[in-house]
Amino acid sequence: MSLRPNPWVSVLYVVGLVALFLGERVVGAGSMRLVLSGSGLTLVGLAVAWRVSRVVRTSGVARVLERWLLGLFLLGGLGLSLYFLQSDAAAFLVPVASLKRRVPELTGVLRALFPALLVTALFPLALVELAAASMARGPVLVPGRLRAALHSGLGMAFALIFAFSTLYVATRADVSWDLAYFRTARPGDATRLLVRRLPEPVEVTLFFPPANDVRQALEQYFRELARESGYLEVEVLDQAVELSRARELGVGENGSVVFSRGQRIERLKVPLELDRARGQLQRLDEDVYRRLRVVSRPRRVLYLTAGHGERGLLPQAATALEKARPGLSQLEEWLRVLNVEVRTLGMAEGLGTEVPRDASVVAIVGPGRDFSPEELAAVLRYVERGGRLWLALEPDGPGLEPLLEPLGLKLLRVPLANDQRFLLMSHQRSDRGNLVTASFSSHASVGTLASLGSDAALVFAGAAALEPVQPLPRGVAQDVSVRAPAETFQDGDQDFTADEGEPRRAWPLVVAVEKAGVSGASPSRVVAMGDSDVMTDSGPRGYGNPYLLVDTVLWLLGEEELAGVVSNEEDVPLQHTRQQDVLWFYSAVFLAPSLVLGAGFLVTRRRRRRGAR
Repeated sequence: MSLRPNPWVSVLYVVGLVALFLGERVVGAGSMRLVLSGSGLTLVGLAVAWRVSRVVRTSGVARVLERWLLGLFLLGGLGLSLYFLQSDAAAFLVPVASLKRRVPELTGVLRALFPALLVTALFPLALVELAAASMARGPVLVPGRLRAALHSGLGMAFALIFAFSTLYVATRADVSWDLAYFRTARPGDATRLLVRRLPEPVEVTLFFPPANDVRQALEQYFRELARESGYLEVEVLDQAVELSRARELGVGENGSVVFSRGQRIERLKVPLELDRARGQLQRLDEDVYRRLRVVSRPRRVLYLTAGHGERGLLPQAATALEKARPGLSQLEEWLRVLNVEVRTLGMAEGLGTEVPRDASVVAIVGPGRDFSPEELAAVLRYVERGGRLWLALEPDGPGLEPLLEPLGLKLLRVPLANDQRFLLMSHQRSDRGNLVTASFSSHASVGTLASLGSDAALVFAGAAALEPVQPLPRGVAQDVSVRAPAETFQDGDQDFTADEGEPRRAWPLVVAVEKAGVSGASPSRVVAMGDSDVMTDSGPRGYGNPYLLVDTVLWLLGEEELAGVVSNEEDVPLQHTRQQDVLWFYSAVFLAPSLVLGAGFLVTRRRRRRGAR
């Protein structure tokens, strides 16, 4: 015998659940609760019994349908059982109550499971009943449609359970992410290190009115920074109230951050409106780092040599004999952050006789002509006295052998190229001269780069190798801090193609040298680079070149312990290497469409197989 589908069985079941809900969750106590809950349990029990009788009396597809519905009824019944086990009704069940006392987490588990089971039962129940109702007047039931409705209901139930579980976990974890495009910079590693090594107390005074968004952002930043050292004292004042203190620090209105140590005072203006202050708050760490260095560290002087075609602070326009050359203004900006002043040093400034006594570093950047013997002798004497020298040379420039030979170095005046790993800038074959490398040593002059790894790759444009000469001169210690990728070749004919006789090697690009001082002088430090473009404004943003330059200066100054990352939340344009461009191209054109088509093919094939059954 076969019975037609009867939706009233499920209606009776749902009515019983509604009565239970009203009794347990709405009324909650008293006789009305007993009436509603008792009625609900009775209706649910009658519905289950009715469904069992239909399973017994039916056959064929109708019996399969009734079994599915009975299974959903029982699943909902299991959910009800778990509900009563965690409710006050369980007080009558001594073993369970004892178990809850011993395992208090059990109540939470039961509270999470019973609604999940009810949802898993009710969603498929509703969809299966709707599918069966649509076929009630048909000659036969279509099992495929019933199965699809069952699966759809289970999928909806699982999705709902997943969403609620995720929300619950996120709420309990109490973790939040700021997904807005704007975020105030947090203290970076370099700023934290600087604060930890403050030699004397530094006061930071914020002048902002109460209940101000910018003040709140600044307070959060400095509160976090002040945890690094007791020498950093942070105070928040309202200029309109603390007039005497504001006059003492030279502040005439709110919207100022004052850094003070004794008589040394630095001020930072920040707009009071959040919309206007966003850009400044994104680079706040850099501004704070600069002012903390100014008030806590002595000013240093870096001399840039001039008069030999070197790179200057300003870009050079193209002439009939020379092409345009970018300047070093960005380097000057980074040096200003480090409280280092840049001055020019040529024959007019006395380079022919002696390097100035206040020189902390002498930098020779991309000279186009050789130095005179007197100038070389002055630089050599400066190095022997424990001076700090920064050399950035070019393949087509002078080799400066009198400076390099005492250091055990030799410039190989052959440009390097790489046909596998390079940075696309002009989309010409000449881009192979833009070497990209993340091969660093553990030397202090590249400490930040080594910690960042491939996230801070360097770009050298038109570099040459610096070859260590063995044996090294006495008292000289070298460290090849940066090497080119192993597939880099010497491009002797400058056609950017690897030909025979053009060897491939991991050529040294940057070498750090320490040389024992003469007559009791402190050891000298020298950093030699086989490229000067790495220091200029033409260097790509988003790569590790700034870290190379800043760490180099800190090591030359003897402050390598302060090397670290300055936090900056400003947007940086993305630039890809050729390999990355190739990967993105093939991924977008072939890989992603192939994955979509493959998934569609598998799903369609699976459906056809099921249909054939």
